[in-house]
Amino acid sequence: MICYREELLRDLDGFQNKRDGQQTPHPAALWATSGLMALTGQANSPPTLCPVPLARCADDTLDAFRWKVGRGVLPGVNGHQLLTERAALAGLQRRGSQSTGGHCRLLCSTDGVVAVNLARDSDWELVPAWLQQAGMFQWPDIAKAVSGMATQTLLERARLLGLAVTNAVRIPSHACTWQSFAQLGQPVARNDTDSPVVIDLTALWAGPLCSHLWQQAGARVIKVESEQRPDGARNGDPAFFQRLNAGKEEVTLPLHREAGRRALLELISEADIVLEGSRPRALRQMGILAEELLQSQPGLTWVSITGYGRNDPEGNWVAFGDDAGVAAGLSAILHAVTGEWLICADAIADPLTGLHAAVAGWHYWRAGGGGLVALSLEQTVRHCIVATAPGDGDYTARQRRWQAYLQRENISVSPEPTGAERR
Repeated sequence: MICYREELLRDLDGFQNKRDGQQTPHPAALWATSGLMALTGQANSPPTLCPVPLARCADDTLDAFRWKVGRGVLPGVNGHQLLTERAALAGLQRRGSQSTGGHCRLLCSTDGVVAVNLARDSDWELVPAWLQQAGMFQWPDIAKAVSGMATQTLLERARLLGLAVTNAVRIPSHACTWQSFAQLGQPVARNDTDSPVVIDLTALWAGPLCSHLWQQAGARVIKVESEQRPDGARNGDPAFFQRLNAGKEEVTLPLHREAGRRALLELISEADIVLEGSRPRALRQMGILAEELLQSQPGLTWVSITGYGRNDPEGNWVAFGDDAGVAAGLSAILHAVTGEWLICADAIADPLTGLHAAVAGWHYWRAGGGGLVALSLEQTVRHCIVATAPGDGDYTARQRRWQAYLQRENISVSPEPTGAERR
């Protein structure tokens, strides 16, 4: 199997180096002992082994970040712990075709299976318009309505309304990029001792994890929230929110008003990195244009995390961690090897993308900045899948080999996620 760390570093700057003899656990052992396996499968059945080495990808991505930073970051922590820490702190458990948090479900349509993620209260208000049926909906009502509709119709309506709905029946087979960089402004020289000032406009998990890693590497991080729409993670587990955001400076602005937008532009004018997780049109509607700011502010690095990318029409599609993992192909792979429709782990695309964004953003800032770095939840997971796919494409055979390895080595499965162990 490839060294995923080298894959990432080679994509960024042609880096080529062996792993220096470092021994890494078998991907099946990592999946079993990390708690990822405990978070995947039916609630009242043995947990399910996913034949995609996501734990190894996370470990290698954190390793790549440490390589880029050149100093000790989160000593003693492995990347796979970052994939399970929310579930560990909040006590979440596997729920089969439902996400661990219960917001996302896999539902049968007339011609396939879709993932429906109703993560916000406002999403539920849009359900009647999406299904074009009046009434108050609960999950059984939604499942019944979806079962009588075609997948493409469900997707088109959801995307127009801003709902996170995706096709689950797809296993990726073609290589994809995990990041892109557009040089739009003037780079500046950096010293090895420089540390960036980061304006973090993100919420929930992927972006805050990224800026948390930068903070651990010495960055000054200013977390900016809207008075009208604060970070939704504040409504979740307080311990998890603190783990991602403790030590960051916090600024709350009335971004729905001109004064708030001017204040934000003033903050950005002093920044080295801007990290944001909005659909491109959201910031443009506020008069915040990344392309113009990059041209006028030498050395600025703009890091954008979206659901599906910045280009139309995908740039307008909404995604969260669970449904993005489904869109990338994880549930289809699990169905191929188990015959069951399952959601993989806990919002897996979020922490994976946060890790990848930390590597790419730091790399381009250190190289002088002056450009826009773009990552997406769906493409990050899809890259992990394709980059580590079995040579013959046979995930069923791989899963059998991995299961046999666990039995042969007498490796026990962790009964719960282990991410709470991180300090």
